Amino acid sequence: MEFGKLNIHVVSENTNYPISDATVRITSENEPERTIEQSNTNQEGQLNDIELEAPPLEYSMEPGANKPYSEYTIYISAPGFETVEINGAEIFSGETAIQEASLLPVATGEPDSAELFVIPDHTLWGDYPPKIPENEIKTVEETGEIVLSRVVIPEYVVVHNGPPSDRSAKDYYVKFKDYIKNVASSEIYSTWPESTLQANILAIQSFTLNRVYTEWYRNKGYDFTITSSTAYDHKWIPNRNIFDSISRVVDEIFSNYLSRPNVEQPILTQYCDGKNVTCPNWLSVFGKVYTNQLSYYAGRLRLNGLS
Repeated sequence: MEFGKLNIHVVSENTNYPISDATVRITSENEPERTIEQSNTNQEGQLNDIELEAPPLEYSMEPGANKPYSEYTIYISAPGFETVEINGAEIFSGETAIQEASLLPVATGEPDSAELFVIPDHTLWGDYPPKIPENEIKTVEETGEIVLSRVVIPEYVVVHNGPPSDRSAKDYYVKFKDYIKNVASSEIYSTWPESTLQANILAIQSFTLNRVYTEWYRNKGYDFTITSSTAYDHKWIPNRNIFDSISRVVDEIFSNYLSRPNVEQPILTQYCDGKNVTCPNWLSVFGKVYTNQLSYYAGRLRLNGLS
């Protein structure tokens, strides 16, 4: 039997203050009626090091027929707040998952209510549209297209939770580092070697900064920075858990990106999973293959750092 850990942090959505003594109950997708863990948060609104069963580590190292992570449902309740249910939290063997939860206060006398968040399959396990190919360097036309004068790390990005043409999709203001951590947790496995995590995260950051630098969507009349559609950008999932190993790498390298020599613009580093979709001229995301391909690309690219 193998295990992973789950850390939970509960705050008020209105004030961002920790909620102490919130009740956290956890069930498994395989036994939804059986409570695996039930405890209360501490004074910092935290409940840490909850051990949960997970599939063998080797399932996440190579493509295969076995899902490499377990899924759990987390119920969080506290007096004076709406209950939150998060369905599909992912646990990998030997990894620490981090689940942030914001509870919405309810007025006195209002009936109890609950907010449900369903986390879809990881992109390496589920079925998602492949990336539509684009040029990795965007040409600045002479039509008044706005491009930043230099590459900057934004404090926030605006994420459109759907394809660009879906006007009904919600837009989210997300801190840049939190966005990268969410995408990386959605598109790569946290169990991979640190060098492989670094390579993938660097590609995600370069892609995102290309969208920021070129104002790609705003120049097309949209009011957002990037989408959550895998056909156009990366998979970003509201309220999903992230992983400690990924979070640490992002904190270390979030100000880095790739560009070509004599070109300041970050390249649009497109990749595929190398499992369901093959892409000979792109980076392949699954396991050691991607590290090898990044070494090949490194001969033609330069690594940039911003303070």
